[in-house]
Amino acid sequence: MSSLLESPARVSAELSAEIKATLAHGQGVLRLLPTWVPRRFGQPGRRLRLHPDDDYALGVARGAIKERWLSSVMSAQNGPLAPPEEGMSRVLPADGAVGRSFTLLQAQEVLAAELIGPALMASQGGWPIYSKFFDYAGPLFHHLHLGDEAARRVGRRGKPEAYFFPVQMNNHLGSFPASYFGFAPDVSQGQVRERLAHYTSTDNRITELSRAFRIELGTGWYTPPGVVHAPGSVLTYEPQCNSDVNAVFENVASGETYPIDFLVENCPPESRDDLDYVLSLMDWEKNVDPHYRSRYFRPPLPYRQGPGWTQRWIVYGNPHLAAIETVLQPGASLMLEEPFACGCIVIQGHGRLGPFPCASATLLRFGQASEDEFFISHRAARDRVRIENQSTCEPLVMLRHLPAAESGAPAVPSLHAGDERPLGTLSSPRDDRLTGLRPLP
Repeated sequence: MSSLLESPARVSAELSAEIKATLAHGQGVLRLLPTWVPRRFGQPGRRLRLHPDDDYALGVARGAIKERWLSSVMSAQNGPLAPPEEGMSRVLPADGAVGRSFTLLQAQEVLAAELIGPALMASQGGWPIYSKFFDYAGPLFHHLHLGDEAARRVGRRGKPEAYFFPVQMNNHLGSFPASYFGFAPDVSQGQVRERLAHYTSTDNRITELSRAFRIELGTGWYTPPGVVHAPGSVLTYEPQCNSDVNAVFENVASGETYPIDFLVENCPPESRDDLDYVLSLMDWEKNVDPHYRSRYFRPPLPYRQGPGWTQRWIVYGNPHLAAIETVLQPGASLMLEEPFACGCIVIQGHGRLGPFPCASATLLRFGQASEDEFFISHRAARDRVRIENQSTCEPLVMLRHLPAAESGAPAVPSLHAGDERPLGTLSSPRDDRLTGLRPLP
């Protein structure tokens, strides 16, 4: 389990020099290697563009690979068999030798404000977020992530997270393409407590008290800490804070059973037998908010546009996380000039990003380099990075993730009285999504 930032990385003088040379070689852009994370629960959705022979590349005991972590300086909470650096992004050095890669955390230790910016370094002490592709064939269990106060009691940090459902990564929608959030507005805490009391004796069927929303590709959600949720079976792009603290309220999901430890592992030892304490982990008002969709559904909003390219906010309206979808039409280019560092993943097309070729992955082997993931440093973003679509027929689409405080991301648009649909909701035809473009309002 990880706190906001990992301990400072050990960096030799030789490695420090190589890190600086790698940043100079990339003109302020770092090329990242794919970071694969197995999980012992659930079934893989097989939409990560990982070769199917490599689903169990880390061994059957570790479970299938179901996640790819992006721009991560933290390690995964993944059981006693996980190596210490599992989940951490690695940087390809200037000479392209995969075997001599170094972690993004080590790069941060050496480059500090040059990499992530002076304001973020001063306020957070390092890069405070990561993103992931989350890919399960079925729905996940109903669970919550702890808020800051509860997380501090176990030496951790609270975890807000956001979702976006990219059409390019969802050639199928899995077995249950709907997500549960919170509970029906007329549900009481006593009813939830009664279900949790049966955690070790029978299927508590806690989602009977919840409400589900069908997933709409090309849109997303924001999930605050303390809200119980069960993500659906769609591959999801998930920016989130550097934490992995949860409490699993559902003991049987998709035919798999979960021990009581999944419910109480992030409670103080003296509170692990106290159901009232477990209930206190919820932000109850948010869980039963009758306007939940209005407050937390996130259709894309316009950011910037120019000749042949558009940018849209896909994560916004919260104090922690932001993300931007950038789409360039065939032959188009743009000079990216922004006051913030960001992680970047290409999900469609090919072209160039700074001095590097960039291309969405088609079929990757475990341990292989790719041309789809980058970290754009604060220095590079300030000095401008050229992005070019070199295809004659296909859009170049990339997703970029960053802390909200650095981004200037918009707040949630105002609501009409009695209307649960946020202003600015896009209503373009579904076939527009297949091209990577949707018209701006």
